[in-house]
Amino acid sequence: MNAPAAVTGPSVLTLSKSDPRDPGPGPRNFVERWFARRLRDERDLKFVRVAGLMSLFIWPVAAAFFVLDLPGWLGFLYVPVLFGLGGGRFTLMLHAVCHRPIFKREHKWLEHWIPWTVGPFFGHTPSSFYVHHMGMHHPENNLPPDLSSTMAYQRDRFGHFLHYWARFFFFGTGHLLRYMHSRKRTKLFRRFIIGEGAWYLTIAALLAFDPVATFVVFLAPWLLIRWFMMCGNWAQHAFVDIDDPGNCYRNSTCLTDVPYNHKCYNDGYHIVHHIKPALHWTEMPDWMMDRLDEFGREDALVFQGLGNNQVVWWCLMRDDYGKLADHLVDLPGAPVRTRDEKIAMLQERVRRRSGDVKPLIRMGDEELPLAAK
Repeated sequence: MNAPAAVTGPSVLTLSKSDPRDPGPGPRNFVERWFARRLRDERDLKFVRVAGLMSLFIWPVAAAFFVLDLPGWLGFLYVPVLFGLGGGRFTLMLHAVCHRPIFKREHKWLEHWIPWTVGPFFGHTPSSFYVHHMGMHHPENNLPPDLSSTMAYQRDRFGHFLHYWARFFFFGTGHLLRYMHSRKRTKLFRRFIIGEGAWYLTIAALLAFDPVATFVVFLAPWLLIRWFMMCGNWAQHAFVDIDDPGNCYRNSTCLTDVPYNHKCYNDGYHIVHHIKPALHWTEMPDWMMDRLDEFGREDALVFQGLGNNQVVWWCLMRDDYGKLADHLVDLPGAPVRTRDEKIAMLQERVRRRSGDVKPLIRMGDEELPLAAK
């Protein structure tokens, strides 16, 4: 009887070769030179260019909706174009500048440009992403104290995802404030209150002035981004080794050789990001390639050519483990698996273990509901 084929996935010989390492040319005009002198790292000039182009597009269009009283049906064109061209790109730029402030200390005021004057047009309230991501998600690393933890859910069930999304959408603000209070993170607590308060007061005033324009420009993106962010986080932390859930190699994934990494600053390298959160995005592919043996020994999940995290989410919702297995890289030192064995392993890693993971988050004397029963 013939033994099953040992190698069934993409080859490590081509792994990550197409992912970006060069952020592009240096400053070419007066404006870029002005910004470059104020940057901590000239590689981040790419963010200045992207934020500048987004500002030049969004601000006039948003003003036109309010000043020219454009009809609301144009929102069905504007919002898909906005998100199709820049939703993910902006969110991952915001993510990157949260981890690595891009301007020198004496020009710190420029840091407000991206979260405060561009972010709200993509649905991000000014301070919520930073406080949630930097103050809670990374310190807790998807373990139960993390309010966005996936561990108490069955990650291939749409009903469980809906509970996960609804809990974040309807109760996330209160849960995050209670978390920050319980951890005595006063500065982050205050930062969140200021940002959320400014956003809600502004939206209330704009709704009184022009409800249609306010919905198109601010509220529709706000609703959409909260869906897409939860899909993304769900996919990034869907595959968890329940016996070692705090191991960054085994509670996240890497997505390589995809256009997504060019558009979204190597966001596919989520394992690398959790291990080295301050690493510059251009250095992530080489950092992983230099440690492939370690990734293999830890049985990390690296998918090659799988699109993006929304594709991973969609595969999970459709039970399409065959597609996931076909893109799973056979890393050196990892257990040798057939395609069927890869599917079984992936199914095991999305399984909710109610006996091992309590469906509650404990914060001091408080308990917060986490998982659907």
